[in-house]
Amino acid sequence: MKPRKKYLAVMATTVFLSSFAMACSKDPGAGSGGSGSSAAKGDAFTGYPMKTDVTLKYWGQLTGNLQGVKATLADVPFFQEWQKRTGVKLSFTSPPVNQDKEALNVMLASGDLPDMIEYNWLDYPGGPEKAIKDGYILKLNDLIDKYCPNLKKYLKEHPEVDRMVKTDNGSYFAFPFIRGDAELQVYQGPILRKDWLDELGLQIPTTIDEWHDVLKAFKEKKGAAAPLSFIGVPRAIQGVDQGAFIGAFGINRGFYIDNNKQVQFGPAQPQYKEFLALMRQWYSEGLLDKNIATVDSKALDANMTSGLSGATIGNAGAGIGKWTPGGKAKDPKFQLIAAPYPVLKKGDTPQFGQKDPAFSPGGMVAITGTSKHPEIAARLLDYGYSEEGHMFFNFGTEGVSYKMENGYPKYTDLLMHNPDKLPPAQVIAQYTRANYNGPFVQDKRYIEQYLELPEQKESIKIWAKTDVDKHQMPPVTPTPEESSEMAKIMNDINTLVDETSLKIILGAEPLDYFDTYVQKLKSLNLDRALQIERAALDRYNKR
Repeated sequence: MKPRKKYLAVMATTVFLSSFAMACSKDPGAGSGGSGSSAAKGDAFTGYPMKTDVTLKYWGQLTGNLQGVKATLADVPFFQEWQKRTGVKLSFTSPPVNQDKEALNVMLASGDLPDMIEYNWLDYPGGPEKAIKDGYILKLNDLIDKYCPNLKKYLKEHPEVDRMVKTDNGSYFAFPFIRGDAELQVYQGPILRKDWLDELGLQIPTTIDEWHDVLKAFKEKKGAAAPLSFIGVPRAIQGVDQGAFIGAFGINRGFYIDNNKQVQFGPAQPQYKEFLALMRQWYSEGLLDKNIATVDSKALDANMTSGLSGATIGNAGAGIGKWTPGGKAKDPKFQLIAAPYPVLKKGDTPQFGQKDPAFSPGGMVAITGTSKHPEIAARLLDYGYSEEGHMFFNFGTEGVSYKMENGYPKYTDLLMHNPDKLPPAQVIAQYTRANYNGPFVQDKRYIEQYLELPEQKESIKIWAKTDVDKHQMPPVTPTPEESSEMAKIMNDINTLVDETSLKIILGAEPLDYFDTYVQKLKSLNLDRALQIERAALDRYNKR
């Protein structure tokens, strides 16, 4: 992987805030279709589709399952139907793949903003409160209260989620993506070629030592040029971020809560040196992808379906489900299986693993401070939380992408057995938002069908067996002042971590350089970053 690029300078020093008039509220109410007050141009809101000739601008990433299938969001059937159902016309802009942060910074600095921006606003320099203060996005409290009866009702009924989706000051800042069931929160982990394991008489590895033996056998006996391969862009060794392999050493790639309930930063811990030593050894032995620095989703797809790789870190749907059809087309024996998050001592429970909170940072949509039609944008986004919108976002259009069978929304063969041989992951993403994210509440009935293969269903159970709940940081929100300070500190720290990690793994720096690296981390104000995270966690716990 190329060393992480320095982020572009974010903002112009002076921000001109535009003012806009909110339509007066009349006869507020709620219902399955979101009946309530106000509407475009002063007309009373009577339900969807709304009566408006307004076209709103929408900025958002083209998800990985759509890349190579559709050129723009405007070409996606889901977005075309969303406009019809809500009565709101949309024009779309998408940032280049894996460059959403850089593209957002350029757009914000230009001052030419769309009406809505789909982005993880927890990552904004200064945090959501700063983005509101800067005038880039709106504080949504009044909009939700007046124009969003569906989201308002959901948050009232789910106070544990309500606590997550606002700042310490109580500001709602984006329409959230919410995982509606615990079964939806785990979807990623280690994956291996089961047919290779069976052929070689090997068991599914559970420890680091067993993984070494399996990868060595894949290389020597199956001719795998890249036995273990995982995503490495836009950041170095990004694939291990959720705890695979690194978690065996009792740490994570970012901030976490240790066994003493203290916030720690994994790459500054002594155990990180042990993790780097392992990766360095495996790389030198040819067990890691030699292109570890540049592996993107397309390269990983090719590696896993061609036999270049026999193991990875991936998703149940967009991994096992995506690769199996292509792999079987080349080798009928092709079969993938999930492995537990590895540990050092056999029988131990992994401390870390992938598990999203109910409020998942991806897919949240903010209304910009320059939008001339915030009430229409709010109504549009509230649709996803209505009963009708819930079915549409999760299952698409009845009669096209799903049909009701005994009260159960069942995906049609268009999605699950596509006539053009596209995998379900790619077709579901065209007609719904269920298998990635967005402004809606995800339905577990989606995952019951999306994970069509038995090995997919079993993978969730395997990956869920961790103690991550004890160690995972909740979605904390530092104050604007803390967040701005934190962004500067962590930009420098993360760049140092990524660059140094890669150099040590590739052998460009000796392992002993780790001690110098730790001193550099401290010189970049790591202690202050830890102080900020700990204070934010304390405030979150008091919400």
